[in-house]
Amino acid sequence: MKRAAWLLCITLVCAPASLAKAQSADLRGYGVVLMHGKFGTAGAFLDGVKSALEREGAAVVTPEMPWSLHRIYDASYEDAMIEIDRAVMEVQRLGATKIVVGGHSMGANAALGYAARREGLAAVIALAPGHPQDLAFMRTITSGGVERAREMIAAGKGNVKATFPDTAQGVPYPVRTTANIYLSLFDPDGAATMPRNAAAMGPVPLLWVVGFADPIFFKGRGYAFDLGAKNPKSKYMAIAATHMTTPFQARNSIVEWLKSL
Repeated sequence: MKRAAWLLCITLVCAPASLAKAQSADLRGYGVVLMHGKFGTAGAFLDGVKSALEREGAAVVTPEMPWSLHRIYDASYEDAMIEIDRAVMEVQRLGATKIVVGGHSMGANAALGYAARREGLAAVIALAPGHPQDLAFMRTITSGGVERAREMIAAGKGNVKATFPDTAQGVPYPVRTTANIYLSLFDPDGAATMPRNAAAMGPVPLLWVVGFADPIFFKGRGYAFDLGAKNPKSKYMAIAATHMTTPFQARNSIVEWLKSL
């Protein structure tokens, strides 16, 4: 009888304490760099994720990248990596010690590229990854531009601006940039290729989230996720969302996944 009473006491006293500890877990100490997609603006489609992370104590920055509506394309893929370095230093100045790099669409592409080139990250978040310039449907639209860029570079005109083809979610349109910048972003075997960058990543936890209504969903986890998922805490999530709504729909899952690390 006394033993039963003692066990009941432990249950009533210790269980609430454990529950309180679980509920108090937050993301203080995390610094998250979130990058927008092609033709977006700083933080575009990422406000819900940013707010959810900040409520849990994370420091979050949303830099404007070289593929934004106002900049497109004024810097190469490798130069974009240096811009991410600056964003990382910004969250470090805010007190972050665990650095997470993530993004939406082309921003997710860049997050993979950054993780392939930098060590020491706490996690990588790829939301509706985009700009798959290595896939056939995009090659069909941009192959002529890639060949023209190569010809210009060979002729010593790599820094000369010209009009090149681009596409966003299957819709073609022209962009104006230099041959060097264009090739850095559109070479199907080049710096921005997601499978190549995923394969080059170290054993950093990777969260890959894609909507059922997103064309990249049909490439499956074998396209790039499996190549980058070297850490046992990596996670592939397919959710009810479109390319544009994936970040908002995934906001709470992102928080819980980071907490699980």
